[in-house]
Formats: sequence, C-alpha cells, structure tokens
Amino acid sequence: MNVHDIPYAHTGYFSGLILDYLNQDHSLASFYEAFPNTQNFLAQADRKASSFSSHQRSVLVSALQAQYKGITDTQATRKHIELLQKDQSFTITTGHQLSLLTGPLFFIFKIASTIKLCQQLKNAEPKKDFIPVYWMATEDHDFEEISHFMFEGKKFQWAHPTPGGAVGAMTLESLQPVLDLFEQTLPKNKVANMLTQWLSQSYRSSASLAEATRKLVNALFGSYGLVIVDGDDAALKESFAPYMQQELESQVCHSEVSQQIKALQTQYKKGFKPQVSPREINLFYLSPNKRQRIIRHVEGFQLDGDPTPISEKEMQDRLASNPQAFSPNVLLRPLYQEVILPNIGYIGGGGELAYWLQLKSFFASQSIPFPLLVLRNSAVLVDAKTQNKIRKLDLQAEDFFLRRNPLINKKIHQISTIDLDLQYLKKELEKNFLHLENLVKQTDASFEGAVAAQRQKQFNGIDHLEKRLLQAQKRKLKEHVQRIEILYESLFPGEGLQERQLNFSTFYLEKGTDLIPELIQTLDPLRFQFSWIEL
Repeated sequence: MNVHDIPYAHTGYFSGLILDYLNQDHSLASFYEAFPNTQNFLAQADRKASSFSSHQRSVLVSALQAQYKGITDTQATRKHIELLQKDQSFTITTGHQLSLLTGPLFFIFKIASTIKLCQQLKNAEPKKDFIPVYWMATEDHDFEEISHFMFEGKKFQWAHPTPGGAVGAMTLESLQPVLDLFEQTLPKNKVANMLTQWLSQSYRSSASLAEATRKLVNALFGSYGLVIVDGDDAALKESFAPYMQQELESQVCHSEVSQQIKALQTQYKKGFKPQVSPREINLFYLSPNKRQRIIRHVEGFQLDGDPTPISEKEMQDRLASNPQAFSPNVLLRPLYQEVILPNIGYIGGGGELAYWLQLKSFFASQSIPFPLLVLRNSAVLVDAKTQNKIRKLDLQAEDFFLRRNPLINKKIHQISTIDLDLQYLKKELEKNFLHLENLVKQTDASFEGAVAAQRQKQFNGIDHLEKRLLQAQKRKLKEHVQRIEILYESLFPGEGLQERQLNFSTFYLEKGTDLIPELIQTLDPLRFQFSWIEL
C-alpha cells in the first residue's frame, strides 16, 4: 500500500474543535489528561498501575475467560487475556456498535488504529504489555443505526421483528435472508468464499448478535491478540455497582458534566456545543426487549414509559441482587470502561472525543485516571482501477477534497481550449471606472451613486457571463464531467467520506487476506494525518 498524508484541516471533514485539539490549543488543555504521544502514554501507564488493583485484574480476567468460552479464539488473544493479570499490562480501547458485517469501513480503521498503537507502545517500552481492546456496545438500543451495510452500491437492510431492548441480545433468524442476498452478489472465488465462511461461523451459527459480532471480529483481528469485551456481564457490572449506586443516590455525573460543559463554553475560544447532554440519572434498566431510562420520581424512581413508581429501597435492592440489569448510558459508560480495565487510552472518532472532553472533572470526582484521547485514523482507500482513472484524468489526491463541483470546475478550466477566466475584464473596467469617478468628483458629486451602481452592474454581468461560459464548456466536455462525477462518487459517496458509507468487504475482495495486515502497517494513530491509501 502507498499512503499519501493530507492534513486534517485541508480535508474539510473535521470540526474546529477536533482540529484545535490536534493543534493542542491551550484553551482545551484543562479538559484532557495529556496529549497522546509515546512519552505521555508511558506516564499514564504508571498512573494507572498505581490505581488498578490485582483484584480488579482477577475479576476482569475471569470475566473475559468466561466470555470466550465456546469461541474459537487465538493463541495471541488467550495470551493477552492472561497478561491482563500482570500489573505492567495495560489496555488501549476502542468501542463501537454491533454494526452488521462491521458496518461502515471506519469500524475496521478503529480497531486497526488500536492494534497499531499497542505495537508502537510495546516497541517503545518492552517491559510493559499493551493490549488492544474492542468494547462491544451490546447494550445499545439504536437498532436502526446498526441494521444495514452497503456493498456494490446496494443497501442490505435487516428488518428485525422485535427491535427493542439491548441489541446484543437480539436473535438472528430474521437476518438469514439478508445474508442469502448478500452471498448471491459475491463473485465465485477464493476470497469471496472466505467471506461466506466467516458469515457461516458468525451470523449463521450464533444465538445472539453479540456472539456473532465477537466471532466475526475475532476472525478478522484475533491473530493480533485483540481482546473483545462485552460490558453486559454480571461480574463486571458487580465491580461497577458502587458507582451505579452513587448515580442513583447523588447524580454526580449530571452535576460534574454540566459544570464541565459550562467551562468548555466559557474557556474554549470558539464556543462549545455539547455532544451529549447529561441526564439527571445516566442509567438504563434492562429487561427482555426493553432498555428503559431510569427517571427520578417523587416516590423514588420510575422507568421511562412505565408510570408505576419504584421506591428507592426497591431500586437499591434490584441493584444489589442483579447489577447486570442496570446499563450505563453514553456518559456513564466511559467511567465503567475505565473502572474495569487497566486502560490508558481511548481511540474514537471526532464526535466521541468531543463528549469525552465533557468528562474529565467527573472522572476526577471518582478518583479514576482519565485516559489519553486519540483520534482514530481516517482514510480513503483507492483500488488499482480507480488509481488508473485518476492518472488518466491528471488529478491529484488533494483535488478530491475540493468537493464535487469545484473539482469539476477546476478540471474544465484546465482542459478548456478557451480562456474561461474573465477577471481580466474586471481589471480593465476598474481602470475605466476610476477615471470616471475622478471626473464625477470634479463636476457633480451627486453622480457618485449612479457610477457605483453602474460599476456593480457591469461586474455582475461579467460574473454571470463567466458562469454561462463555464456551463457551456461543461456541456461541450460532458464526457469528462461524467467521468469525474463517477470517479468522485466512488471515492466520496454522497459527497461524504467513503469510510462512513462502504463496508470492508468491498476492499477485502480486492486485497484478500493482505487487507488488514497492510492497513495496520500503513495506519499510524500518532501521525495525526488523513490517509489517502492506494491499495
């Protein structure tokens, strides 16, 4: 793979907040622990080691060993789980929803970035072990977001008959016809057969979506020792129960996050729009096919959609007897993660990092080290056929970040046999109008308004004529326009980033088993550049 780096600021796809974070803007410095670099990660490991007990490690290792029962894991993963018992072993974590067939391409980038960072840290400090973790969002209940994937321009949609509740518990009978349709679109070759085999080993032979996702992700990344964590676990939630009890009793998350949002809005020079707003209670209650918000009530609590109140004693009794029924929301889940893992860094997208910036003071209130925040790698993957088309059109990687119409306009200007730039006429007119303005000043100043209006009318006329000439050339060179449009759509579908639309299977068919190893080799989460990758 050949990679061409493009500054994030030049892509137009990243928020000012994230760009300022990467530039280490001083107005954001108090909202994160330290900027992600090798030295700061090693220092963070020392901080985490002093606060993460051997008992916590034992609970984690036992829970993971139980989660992997019946899973054909790899020797590398088994070794990493065992290493978690040692006090110099640390995790780097990424998380994502249980997207169907891994969903959008950036799912793969997230995990590849996590594995690569662990390799980099191990090279820097061989005496410590750094273990990549994928946190499965099994308790999420937004089925719509995970229920489809794109392949060959087609949307494969799963319509589950009972889509409520935690998605990880969903059964897969209704998914099988979708898999049948997908397999029918695949070519008949060895690489496609491997995709089919993975589907058979995961979605066609699992009792739940959580189990299927674990099997598929393990097949893709298990050889690198990726450890997959399901937070919907009785033992792990029992470890987190004191924090959930505090959430029910005193709602510290709401007060701390609210104050931090206000501080961000005051201190960050460009203003801050909350990515996630805290609720009074940031917990859900899980029951079959339901994930209901817990709400304060004059008589204690109630579950969203259920008018029956629950007394404080009854809710505390439920937590004590069955902590697994309680589910942290998007703001409390990061604390849960950092309580049960010896974690030193989180890799996520721009939106995720934005809400993590709301959390540092909350972590401080709980005496839990705040992890270093790393923006996941972003990339455009360019296959050989597309590379050839780009060369024939004499285009460069940077050209595509102009967006579709500016790119087409630039190219038409380049290849047109006539000069489409009429700005030189404006310069000539400007000279004439300056002469006219001098005449007016010497005669009757009341004419100045009429002269200015005429000047603007003439300039507008030139701009209009220039646009019409450009449109005429586009019609004349419509074949070039169509080729550019098709090419642009293949790289930026719907004028958005490819990684948010396409599924990894498209590129796996191109590269086969080399795809993931080469991505891990090519991506660098500490380079902080957008990657244009030629397969």
